[in-house]
Amino acid sequence: MQRWFFLEDPNNAMLRSGRGEDSAQDSVSASQYPPRSWLFRVRVPDLQKNEVVCVSGNVPELGSWQPEKCVPLAQEDDSDVWAAVLDIPASTAVQYRYCVCIVIESGLQVMVRHWEAYFKPRIVDAVAKSPGASDEPESYGEYDDVERTDRGWLNKETVIQLKLCNSPLTLWRPKYGNRTVHVKVTPVGLVRHSSSVSKTMSEALEESLSADTQDSFENPKHASTEVASLHGEDSSFHPQPQFGEEFKESDMLIFQCTVLFPANVAFLIDLYIYSSRSSDGEPPHHAGFSYLLPTVLQSSEGSVVLPVTSTKHRPLGQIRIDYIVIRPMPNFKCDLSLSYARHWKKTRAGLDVGHRGSGSSFKTQNCAEVRENTVASLKNAIDHGADFVEFDVQLSKDLVPIVYHDFHVCISMKKKKHLGENDMLELPVKELTLDQLHLLKVYHLSEAKTKNPRFFDDHLEDHQPFPTLQHVLEVLNPHVGFNIEIKWTMQLLDGSYELYHPTDINLYLDTILEVVLRYGGERRIVFSCFNPDICSVIRMKQNKYPVMFLTIGESKIYPQYNDPRCWSIPAAVQYAKMIEILGLSVHTEDILRDPSFVQVVKRAGLIVFCWGDENADPATIKFLKELGLHGVIYDKIYQFSNKEVKESIFLVEARESQKDLIRLAAANAETAPVSPPLNIIKEQVLDIEKARQQIDDNISTATSLESLDSRISDSDRNGTG
Repeated sequence: MQRWFFLEDPNNAMLRSGRGEDSAQDSVSASQYPPRSWLFRVRVPDLQKNEVVCVSGNVPELGSWQPEKCVPLAQEDDSDVWAAVLDIPASTAVQYRYCVCIVIESGLQVMVRHWEAYFKPRIVDAVAKSPGASDEPESYGEYDDVERTDRGWLNKETVIQLKLCNSPLTLWRPKYGNRTVHVKVTPVGLVRHSSSVSKTMSEALEESLSADTQDSFENPKHASTEVASLHGEDSSFHPQPQFGEEFKESDMLIFQCTVLFPANVAFLIDLYIYSSRSSDGEPPHHAGFSYLLPTVLQSSEGSVVLPVTSTKHRPLGQIRIDYIVIRPMPNFKCDLSLSYARHWKKTRAGLDVGHRGSGSSFKTQNCAEVRENTVASLKNAIDHGADFVEFDVQLSKDLVPIVYHDFHVCISMKKKKHLGENDMLELPVKELTLDQLHLLKVYHLSEAKTKNPRFFDDHLEDHQPFPTLQHVLEVLNPHVGFNIEIKWTMQLLDGSYELYHPTDINLYLDTILEVVLRYGGERRIVFSCFNPDICSVIRMKQNKYPVMFLTIGESKIYPQYNDPRCWSIPAAVQYAKMIEILGLSVHTEDILRDPSFVQVVKRAGLIVFCWGDENADPATIKFLKELGLHGVIYDKIYQFSNKEVKESIFLVEARESQKDLIRLAAANAETAPVSPPLNIIKEQVLDIEKARQQIDDNISTATSLESLDSRISDSDRNGTG
């Protein structure tokens, strides 16, 4: 079941901030309440080596949702049932979740493999009695008619992904032609001996012979490897078969290796080939092997060609591997309290999403009249009822997240009234600091090509290009969602790149994510990106916000990317399921050509938005919403939106939530009905009179304030809301 992550009940203000139903409960301890014993007992099948079942909750006795402090359970007689009797506070409700972890050092270092990620955690009622050992244990991942377990996120471990695609393997022996190859990746610990330890000649020789003749390699402690196939029947990550995963020429294999100390781990890549005359049960032939050393993985991503050696130590071929090294965020920690990563309200569909705010303003025709990706453009879309606003984020040279679409800008070489052919210099945005971007006179690339500047309102603060992400998060209406598109380079099919020499991918994303996690507040936020690796990295680095994979698909308008995950909607669906993200944002060109793609995405349990120039038409927008898309991203929302009341759906829901609180207060009153606590309501949303003084009469959000004022006033007069 998929639900969006806000406003399911009146207590969700605490839930949205990750504090549970009652902020006071977070600090509940045995000193405040007498303890009671409770049997936590759960059935968890199919555990892997070194995995243990733990419980975490909102009280210190259960670790206060911190993964390092979760409490391990004990396995019952080699069964799949895990249990422990723990003391928890009495006379108060306690929230908890089960998770599967690798406990490296209890209290300090724990890897969360997967966990129960449904929106509402399990609850021990304040007056409930503990279950007994003869009662049926709870089922892992199933609670309150909801089934949901999600993969964990990076805490202190590192994930290294090795990708095989686009004809990566070349074998020079003719007999291996047209044979199916199975590939297996094994982490190998690098043993480093101290030079200070002296050995006799016989000891050194004995050690050398032992190392040379050993049949197995040292597997680094707590290391694991999983594999997934883009076109497999089951695209999810799973343990490797004994003789590796079959690789097909048109497929894409992704090996995902989790290690603690990547600098001390190499990867052995074995190739197995079955004989054309092999019978059932006959093992394959070990054709050859290769090593990927940690010294090759100096950057966070790249591509490397490795020699393949036969088992007789002769050259056999070569293999090209694309890799990405994903490290945990250094300055922000997520916990087990709440995740919005795959929650969506089932009834919510057809949301209006303002593209770059009020629309692209540098197209050849039908341009928005406000500069795109500015505070003014975003406000204009919000004032006309956008449920989400979509905008692009990248980093300046001094690592400040800024809102801007293109990778390059132009600056004028001289102050001239009319621009000549050589009066513009094109520079990557990443080569200019924030101060330079704000101080220099910059032009969009299309302005440089046409020699026709479009906007002359840079002196107005809200109209200035390059607003910071933090500023946008702080000043815009919190009842409007953000669809934050992460700008990152892609390789085209012809081998060229949209941007060369980008910032380190881990530094890049850590910087952006930390700003959002610190200043996002209660806002609904969705990340999106055309680069599938970016989607995967965002998903692994944090567990709070959802991610959507932007895809061009089978387009006749845009050039094709080199990555097969981007080639079609079915391939994008497979990848979205593989990395467990919220859904896709597909190109409308694909949907108009074959509307059945919408149901393909939805049957996979994914949320689907769409984008494209075709959306600049009210009839097309209506058709797309009738197909059941969850959101339509389009330009000029002030012109094409058909909303009667120009308000975000989230503002409407917030108002309804307030009315529920008023009714609840009236129902619980011990005396005759009295006026609802207007001071509390106004503090939670806004001070109407103060807001009226700050907003001009001609801004359309005044309608929203008047509507909210009238509803609260009606509640005040009626006493029940």
